[in-house]
This record gives sequence, structure tokens and C-alpha cells, in this order.
Amino acid sequence: MIKSFHIFYLFFITSLSFGATKPNIILIYTDDQGYGDFSLLNPDSKFKTPNLDRLAKEGITLTDGHSPDTVCTPSRYGLLTGRYSWRTTLKRGVFGAEKPCLIKDGRMTIASLLRDNGYATAMVGKWHLGMDFPGDKGNRDWSKPTLDMPLDKGFDYFWGIPASMNYGVLAWFEGRFAKVPPTLFTSKKPSKIAIDDYRIMPPYQTTPEEAPEPEESGGRKMNPKTKGLEVAKDFVDLECLDRFTTQSLKWMDGQAESSRKGKPFFLYLPYTSPHKPVIPMKQFKGKGKAGAYGEFMIETDWHLGRIMQWLDDEKLTENTMVIFTSDNGPETTWKKRMDKFGHPSNGIFKEGKRSIYEGGHRVPFVIRYPDLIKSGSRLNQPVCQTDILATLAEMIGAKLPHDAAEDSFSFLSELKGEAGRLEKILIHHSSNGRFAIRKGRWKLILPKGKESSELYDLNQDPSESIELSKKYPKVVQDLRAEFSKAILNGRSTSGKTLQNDTPIWSDVAHLVIQYSKK
Repeated sequence: MIKSFHIFYLFFITSLSFGATKPNIILIYTDDQGYGDFSLLNPDSKFKTPNLDRLAKEGITLTDGHSPDTVCTPSRYGLLTGRYSWRTTLKRGVFGAEKPCLIKDGRMTIASLLRDNGYATAMVGKWHLGMDFPGDKGNRDWSKPTLDMPLDKGFDYFWGIPASMNYGVLAWFEGRFAKVPPTLFTSKKPSKIAIDDYRIMPPYQTTPEEAPEPEESGGRKMNPKTKGLEVAKDFVDLECLDRFTTQSLKWMDGQAESSRKGKPFFLYLPYTSPHKPVIPMKQFKGKGKAGAYGEFMIETDWHLGRIMQWLDDEKLTENTMVIFTSDNGPETTWKKRMDKFGHPSNGIFKEGKRSIYEGGHRVPFVIRYPDLIKSGSRLNQPVCQTDILATLAEMIGAKLPHDAAEDSFSFLSELKGEAGRLEKILIHHSSNGRFAIRKGRWKLILPKGKESSELYDLNQDPSESIELSKKYPKVVQDLRAEFSKAILNGRSTSGKTLQNDTPIWSDVAHLVIQYSKK
């Protein structure tokens, strides 16, 4: 009797301890990867993504998963803060490399949440949210530290590049310094590899004036700002993926033993692929049937496999959550790629990057965590990357303050396979400032300029081909009211009303004024 009680007590204590265990978290963010660039979801794909397919088969695929925006900077802001970027001063487009960071000091991020709850935190890869470099272009003092960057936003460790390669300041930064500073200059060079593309590679020049005129294959007119990009003498574009993965593995090597002893780690790994320049390593040449783009995606998948193999080798797979998703839909070259190779990077969806239609923001979204998630499961309800912060907070038992994660809804119950409780709205935003609101099956694209409202039933018409606003005026009216509420309340979640970072702006003024009065 006493022995049986002792065994039960040990089992009970062990169960409590297991339930309190915080998993390691690896968040991998690709750049311009479309929904159709995931072979498990695209029967017409001209290349395979076996490691991503494996991740999905061992985890859950969010078939209705969305990026917070349709271009780089605002999506990254939404991902890390659980708040839509259009609530900030950035209403359209993206940042360059040099800019005050869009994430203000003191705002909660996924990294700061996890760091404050016992995690070691690291970011390796492309930032693209703004950094404060020492001095001005052509007059830098690289012996001074870079400020207002990942180390100020919750990350203990940073290794990577400031932004997309077409914005310059290209060097391998570790912490606040580049080991080889970007003291040379270059411009885009035409690529011989991919469709309408460019390269960032030597030779480099000693002054901005000596840099050649920017040029891209396909005869596309270049932005003059891409002349004289700052670059380090050891920077070569095609090394990014390998360097990011290798550095991630190196950092995780230093965390493995601590993780086994109860201190978990969080790695944010934003890759630069398959964003231009499309530059697969030589070992992937000739792979797949979608040209250099397919080869680049196969390489990206291979690097994911390196991360997964490390987890297997270290026996950390079971207690590590791996999240894989993309910042927006595919670049406009998807059209020529479809014509030439028959590969639909946007899957069955309409348009791609920058667009308010589904192809602009419905993206690959997979989560594996064997200790929590049933293998091979699917979630077909709409989920946004802004929801990751609230989900992680609930998972580790952290309470969110009222002025954080304003657009983040936890979907932890859905990950565990429990009865769904997602009763939410998503707000989509195009790079030119047009909005849409999604609730359940319905998606309402709001009017802008001469463009009228468009209503779609995505359950029946995921390719957005049958416009229904005149048939369902009540649905239009209700969704417009929901949109206005989300704007005016400074949040789409329930809670205390907050302020956006700016007064009502031109893209929404007519919508909010008109519909808030009804």
C-alpha cells in the first residue's frame, strides 16, 4: 500500500514537472515564399520540399495561415509584436536598411516575452526593421556600435544582415559590430541565373561614385538609390543561407546542454530566400524543374533539414517547437515562372506579393511540437502570424499586459486538437495601403480610390473569382463595422481601448468616418 502510494506520488510529481516544461522554440521565416512553393500543398509543384513536407507530416499544417502584411518590414513587425504594422507610422511599403527601428523600445516582442520567462534568445538572419548605424553613408565610424537593433528588442544574440540586399549596408554583423565593416560600395549587377534578377558580388569600389549604374536582367528600370550600396569586402550574396544556418547551429550547440537542464532557447531564423537575388549554391544546380528559383527553394529546404537533423542528433526534437512560415506571397516573377515552367508559386490563389488578394498573404505555415501537437494534423481556420505571440504566451503560462499583442489571438487549443475557440477577425493590408477584413468564411476587400468593395466566400471560392457584395449587403455592413471598431479601438482583440501611433490616416479615414456612424 505504501509502495503503491509512493509510485503514484512520483508519477504525479513527474507529470507536474513535465507539464511545466517550456519547449525550445525555433521560428524559421522565409522571404517571398508562396503557398505553392510547398510541395505537400501543391500537386503541381515542379520541385519537392521534403524537409518541409516532413515537418508538416510530424506536426500541423495551417492551410489558412496568413502573414500580417504583403511585404517584408510590416510583416516582420506584426510577427514579432503581435500588432499590425499599419498601427505605427509605416502605412505603406517597407524600410531600407537605415532607419529608426519600427519596434519602439519597451514594446513586447516574442523575444522579450520569452527572455523574461527564462529563455536564451537569438536572432540569426535578415532583420529589415530598421537600425541606427554610426554616422552617415560615406562618413561612418564602424568602431562605434550599431544601435536600435535586435539586441534592444529582446534578443540576447544577433548575427546577420540589416535588411534585404538591395538596400545595402551589407556585412556579416555579430552583435553591434561587423567583423569586416561595409566600407566599400557596389550596385546591383545583372544576374545570369534567374528571371529579372540581380547579384551582389565583387568587384566592389572604394567610393559611391565609382560604383556602376545599377542594372538587373530583363531590362527593368532601376531605382537610382540602389547605386553605391555600402558593402564589406568579404560579402557575397550566395553565402547568406549557408552562413545563417551554420551560425544558428553554432549558437544552438552552446544551448543544448542548458536546454537539457531546464533552460530553453528561442531562435528566430529569418532567411533571405527565395527573395531576390535568386542564387542557389552549385550543388543544387539542375535540381527540380522550375529553373534557378526551384533550385533556390530546394536549397532552402535543405537548410531546414540541417536544423531538423541537429534536433534529432541532440535528441531535442520532442521538446522543441519548430514554426516555419513566410513573410508574404511570391514576387511578381511568379507569372513568368508559371509561363516558362508551369510552376504556380501562389498555388490556387490570386496574385502574389504586395496584393490584397490571397496570393499576397496566404503563405506556408507549419508547426511541429511532438510533445503537444498530433502528427499529420491540419488546421483549416484562418490564423495570422500576429497570433503566434499570444499562443506562445499561453503555452508558457505568461500573462500578456493590456498594451501588448493587440492583434494576437491564441490558437493553442487548436494546436492541441481541442474544440476550436477561434472567434476572431483578421485584417489584411496591401503594400499600397488597401485593406481587407476576414471573419470565418467571409473576406471583404474594402474600397480604395476608384476600387469598390469586393466580398468573397473563401470556403466556396478560395481563388476569389465570384464577387458577392451585392448579394450579401448585410455581411458587407457587418464586416465594415468590425473593421471600423478594430481601427478606432487600437486593437482587434478584446480589452482596453488603445491609441494607434498616429491619428486616423488617409487610407482609412473615409472608411472609419463612414462606418463608425452606422
